[in-house]
Amino acid sequence: MNTGIRKFIFAAVASASIVGASGGAQAQPTHAKNVVLVHGAFADGSGWRGVYNELTGRGYRVTIVQNPLTSLADDVAATQRAIARQDGPTILVGHSWGGTVITEAGVDPKVVGLVYVSALSPDAGETTAEQYTGFSAPEFVIDTHADGFGLVNREKFKIGFAGDTSDADAAFMRDSQVPINMSVFATKLKHAAWRTKPSWAVIATDDKAFDVRMLHKMAKRIGATVTEVKASHAVFMTQPKAVSDVIDRAAREAKLTGSNAANRTASSR
Repeated sequence: MNTGIRKFIFAAVASASIVGASGGAQAQPTHAKNVVLVHGAFADGSGWRGVYNELTGRGYRVTIVQNPLTSLADDVAATQRAIARQDGPTILVGHSWGGTVITEAGVDPKVVGLVYVSALSPDAGETTAEQYTGFSAPEFVIDTHADGFGLVNREKFKIGFAGDTSDADAAFMRDSQVPINMSVFATKLKHAAWRTKPSWAVIATDDKAFDVRMLHKMAKRIGATVTEVKASHAVFMTQPKAVSDVIDRAAREAKLTGSNAANRTASSR
């Protein structure tokens, strides 16, 4: 083989290698494609249907957790099982009490971002109940029964939980409530994933279950990127596109390095 032919072959092989490497790099996902949705108290995973439809329509792989609402440990375990099924970087989303759950479970290395949807975000060593100190939500009434489980008061359900739904939808939600073991609110967290993971917060401006000032205080402490949505506490059901837009943004922006995350942690103290 003469020198000219050898040079031509070597150049062709090198060019093919470069194209192959470039093509392989382009094939890699540019952002997280897995989303795990965690519901809160008095609800179940079916409330995420609208968000599920939005996100799957945008190409996301969506998994919905069914929390037993029997203890923080049980709900975290249910969420961890869902995270374990993901095939790559994952955005973890929690509504209401689900925020406490994702705060604990979100330390999993697959989780690259947290989205709090009118949700609680305690720190490690704190209880969920402590977040309410200094705030009130008089229109949200929980009836605690003899077995220690609580349900939203029937007469106050719509105004306290789902003020922007129809009477028929609010009645169905009221009558299909999932009771929660009230002791969960006194359980101290062991981890606070928001200290090392970037966070986003959807705050429902007409939320009657939480004092909106409390939601803003928590979001500021964790350094969350805040989006306000005119909705009730049931924002995860009534405004699925707005909630999905924030989740989509989180999936595309969750690229903070460890040092960036550390800086957010320091600034939140």
